Amino acid sequence: MAALKYAGMDDTDSEDELPPGWEERSTKDGWVYFANHDEMKTQWEHPKTGKKKRCAGDLPYGWEQETDEKGQVFYVDHINKRTTYFDPRQAFTVEDVVLKPKRYDGNTAALEILQGRDLSDKVILITGGNSGIGFETAKTFALHGAQVILACRNLSKARKAIDLIQQEWHKARVEAMMCDLASLRGVREFTEAFKAKSIPLHVLVCNAAVCTQPWRLTEDGLESTFQICHLGHFLLVQGLQEVLRRSAPARVVVVSSESHRFTDLVDSCGKVDLELLSPARSSYWSMLAYNRAKLCNVLFSAELHRRLSPHGVSCNAVHPGNMMYTAIHRSWWLMTLLFTLARPFTKSMVRVVS
Repeated sequence: MAALKYAGMDDTDSEDELPPGWEERSTKDGWVYFANHDEMKTQWEHPKTGKKKRCAGDLPYGWEQETDEKGQVFYVDHINKRTTYFDPRQAFTVEDVVLKPKRYDGNTAALEILQGRDLSDKVILITGGNSGIGFETAKTFALHGAQVILACRNLSKARKAIDLIQQEWHKARVEAMMCDLASLRGVREFTEAFKAKSIPLHVLVCNAAVCTQPWRLTEDGLESTFQICHLGHFLLVQGLQEVLRRSAPARVVVVSSESHRFTDLVDSCGKVDLELLSPARSSYWSMLAYNRAKLCNVLFSAELHRRLSPHGVSCNAVHPGNMMYTAIHRSWWLMTLLFTLARPFTKSMVRVVS
C-alpha cells in the first residue's frame, strides 16, 4: 500500500516538502490537511511521510482567521494588508516545534509579551489612555481582543486615539468615556456611568498623571497634582471596587514612579503631615508634589492589595522606566529639555508597557 501510495512521485530535497500539485492547508481548529489539485482530492496524511500534523499555538499578532462564502478558511494579515489560504502557524506544527520558555528584559515590547493571548473576554479600563503610556497600553490590549475603555478628560483626543488603534485593526473594541480626575464630582459621575453599563471590569489601569504643573487648586480646593495623580484614582477605585470584586479574578495596576523614594509624608518631628499633600503656593514645588503623589500611589496599591486580594482582586504599583519620554513634562521647559537630552537612553513607549 505504501509503495503504491508514493509511486510516481518526484523526488524532493526534504521528506516534508510537498510533491508538485500538492498544497498544505488547515482547518478552523488547526488541523493540517493536504490537497492534491491534480487528482482533486484531500487527505489528512502527508503524501510522503504519512504523518498527521496540527498547527501549534495561536495566530501571530496582526493575523485573523476568516471563512469565505464556500466555507474555506483563509487568513488576514492586517499589518501587511493581505490575505492567504496558508495558515501562518504551519511553519510551527506540533511535530517540529520546540517550545522554549520566553525570556523578557527591558527591551521587550508589550506586544511580544501578549503574543498569542486571547483577551476577547476581558474588559479593561485605562485612565489617560489617549496618549503616552496609556495609549500604548490601550492599543496593546485592544489588538489582542479586549474591550478597552479610555477614561479621559479630553474626549476629542480620546477619539483620535481610538481612530489610530482601529486603523491598525478595524475590529478593535475601543470606546471613550469622560472622566476628569481633577473633579471629585466628575469621578463619581464616571463611576456611576460605568456601573450603568452593567459590564464586568477585569483590569483597571490607573495611568493618568501630571508633572511639573504650576500651583493651582481644583474645584474641590485641593492641589491639582495630588488630586489628579492620586486622589482622583483613589476615589475611582473605591467607586468601582464592587464591580472589580464581582469580576474576579481582576486586577488594579497603579502607574507610579521610582521618584516616590525621594520624599516622605512626615514633618520635622517624624509625624505624618497630611498638609504636605496640598501645600500653599508659597511652599509649593512641582517635582516634590509629584513625588509625594507617587508615594501615595505605592502606599495605596499595597493596602488595596491587602484588602482585596482575598476577594480575587490583585493590585500592583508599576514603575514604567527612568526618565520615560512622554508628554507629562510639557508644562516646564527645563524638564522638557532634560527629557529630550535623556531620550536616547530611555525606553521607547512601545516597550514601557511590558
